[in-house]
Amino acid sequence: MSRTSAGFLARREAHDAKARNPAVLQAVAAAFADRTSPSIVDLGCGTGAMMRAISPLLPRWQNWRLVDNNLSLLARAAPASAAGGSVVTVPIDLARDLEMALDGPIDLVTTSALLDLASAAWIERLAVEVAARGLPIYATLSPDGRLMLEPTDPADAKILEAVHRHQRQDQGFGPALGPNAAAAAIAQFQAVGYDVVQGTSDWTLGPLDGDMQTDLFAAWAAAADEDRALDHVADWLTRRQGQVASGQSAIRLGHLDFFARPIRRG
Repeated sequence: MSRTSAGFLARREAHDAKARNPAVLQAVAAAFADRTSPSIVDLGCGTGAMMRAISPLLPRWQNWRLVDNNLSLLARAAPASAAGGSVVTVPIDLARDLEMALDGPIDLVTTSALLDLASAAWIERLAVEVAARGLPIYATLSPDGRLMLEPTDPADAKILEAVHRHQRQDQGFGPALGPNAAAAAIAQFQAVGYDVVQGTSDWTLGPLDGDMQTDLFAAWAAAADEDRALDHVADWLTRRQGQVASGQSAIRLGHLDFFARPIRRG
């Protein structure tokens, strides 16, 4: 199951909504409490989940620009509407044309589950371009490498090491930072003079979340299977799937949210 497929995005949206860090989300809401019609650009928007998540916390009249290079996902995002205002979808390759995505009137940049796909150079570029425009940015659901599995399995460590190697491959933005991306982005924004509010936004999956657990285990097995030095990946997946089916499996998958805004002087 691709992490950018419409089916996976639909399944993950409810988990993302529960996981978003409330303190970081409140910082975003407070920053825009006195705005009348904020303009927001959402980078890597998928089907518009970010807009659906935070629209109720922003002033009623909102202008959203949803940016993605996946035309199929953009088509699914197009019928969505904010609490009030306008919604436009824009096909842009963010690896090549990030600056184009940030052109025009913008009050807030948002992105979700994107930074871990990016390289250190692209994240530095994002920070420089956002800071050059004096914009705040709200970035959510970046995997940070923390993972707890119950029950444990003797093959877990090697499987997950292989998954992390896979996550650091080129995902279209150069060699990806994977689980180190959120920390790198925070450091970059602090380096350009931003104040950062951050907090964890972990998925907690139990017996009632079998479909999502199954998706994750299958994706991890597929990633690990690319590592030809590993044996018995299929056996590991079979054991994990059996535990999910019997209601004995639980996953806590670590993510990080942050809201960065220019520090006001004077």
